[in-house]
Amino acid sequence: MSELATVVSLALLPAAGNFAGGMLAELWRPSKINLNRALHASAGIVLAIVAIELLPHALQSTSGWVVGTAFGLGGSAYLGLQTLALRAQPSGATDLARMWVIYIAVAVDLFSDGLMIGVGASLGTGLALLLALGQMLADVPEGFATVANLRDKGVAQSRRMLLSLAFAVPALIAAVGAYFLLRNQSELVQVGALVFISGLLTVAAVEDMISEAHESAKDKRGSVLAMVLGFVLFTLISAGLGQD
Repeated sequence: MSELATVVSLALLPAAGNFAGGMLAELWRPSKINLNRALHASAGIVLAIVAIELLPHALQSTSGWVVGTAFGLGGSAYLGLQTLALRAQPSGATDLARMWVIYIAVAVDLFSDGLMIGVGASLGTGLALLLALGQMLADVPEGFATVANLRDKGVAQSRRMLLSLAFAVPALIAAVGAYFLLRNQSELVQVGALVFISGLLTVAAVEDMISEAHESAKDKRGSVLAMVLGFVLFTLISAGLGQD
């Protein structure tokens, strides 16, 4: 398989996880507390990706000054995008308008998944594979929440499925674009891009996933346990693939 085909295949994994979560929402409506736990588990996986793979890899390759600066820029960029999204939503927006704001936000998240995979592929296929698997697991509850929201707003099932499948487009564009832009760059630029995405993902996990979980239901001990288990799950996958 060519390198480009590998990048494309890996970029489809997060979209597949999102689609699987969406199809689960078509078949089964779990309680709000179970959705809360699923989102906590997703946040745990994302935090593990950053803590177990991205930052240690970066710290082995460059200085703490570069890592801290790139992480801060990534987190700040996410807050900037969040602010723009809030301003784009008109005051007194209908439930349907808010639904599309949520859909666009998820598309942006899949775009960041693709960026991470493309940057990871420029550093090594093994790292890109691990990152893709982690994001695939984390995107399942996100896909579930998105399709459940579309379903509640009365969107037809055929249209819901097409919209769910469409999430593959931003992931593919970002992964292929990042791979071609960064594969011949210096290691400093590649690692800096990876840490930038780390900052973006960390803020997304804390600000969006956990906040959405709290909106679904009040936290219980099982919520915290789900986040811990998500972190442990990715760590075991990392160890099993020999990338730690």
